[in-house]
Amino acid sequence: MQKLDGQLITVFGGGGFLGRYVVQRLLARGARVRIAEREPRKALFLKPLGGLGQMQFVAADVRDAASVARAVQESDAVINLVGAFDDMAAVQTDGARHVAAAAKTAGAQALVHISAIGADSDSPSAYGRSKGEGEAAVRKAFPDAAILRPSILFGREDNFINRFATMIRFLPVLPVIAPETKFQPVYVGDVADAVVAALGDEAAGKIFELGGPQVLTMLDLQRWIAEATGRKRLFVELPDMVSDALATGLGWAPGAPITKDQWLMLQRDNVVAAGAAGLGQLGITPTSLAAVAEGWLVQYRRHGRFAQTA
Repeated sequence: MQKLDGQLITVFGGGGFLGRYVVQRLLARGARVRIAEREPRKALFLKPLGGLGQMQFVAADVRDAASVARAVQESDAVINLVGAFDDMAAVQTDGARHVAAAAKTAGAQALVHISAIGADSDSPSAYGRSKGEGEAAVRKAFPDAAILRPSILFGREDNFINRFATMIRFLPVLPVIAPETKFQPVYVGDVADAVVAALGDEAAGKIFELGGPQVLTMLDLQRWIAEATGRKRLFVELPDMVSDALATGLGWAPGAPITKDQWLMLQRDNVVAAGAAGLGQLGITPTSLAAVAEGWLVQYRRHGRFAQTA
């Protein structure tokens, strides 16, 4: 286990889905952790995880360079986990630049930046484009930064598997958008381990694409969730023409099933590129959905943990 005794590590987005796992691992390795959030009170649930004086909370918005600079003062390392599906350029491009530049100025020895598979400055989607431009900004300001590109994250608190499980729980017939698009879901705990491993010198200046052991189409994934929760459902594959019209015509509305930008993202498979460095190069064995999903998908079964399984 990597020792980080006494090091001060600032984590932007430490109270988020991935952040809580990263923070837990840093604390276990003896680091002092400074959690930087726009609203630090929302991350206070993490406080019991640390020892006396081991955790700090600071208000910072990656869109505000001055607040970022204050947050990283005296840091030995910096981790940027912040992402967004709105205000993407300000958060994922400008924000990434602010964090990298501040980390360099503060004299941090390491920077780990979370990007995403599909990050590309020429991407047709604003999300992929802002992620790609963010990577370029990070590399320019902090050349030795380690950049991690995960596929879709899954875990107890996720907004992906849980969203589909909820739909499957209540709807007998489910329309499937982009049924043939491929994903390589990766366990949030594995990504957290990768973030910590990437603080080491061996990862400096490198890019890692992180995916789980299974590649599943959108349709296969939803069928897997239905089977895991004991629900027999009819899945209807929507033609691309219908999905495109849905995303274009209603994607702007609050609560829309899919936005136009999400539809553009689904035009590309979300899988690790052939030959890319990944979890294995960081010393991590990927965890399958089946290995951990039982622990939380049970809540979606008709009789919960008392449901009969084959």
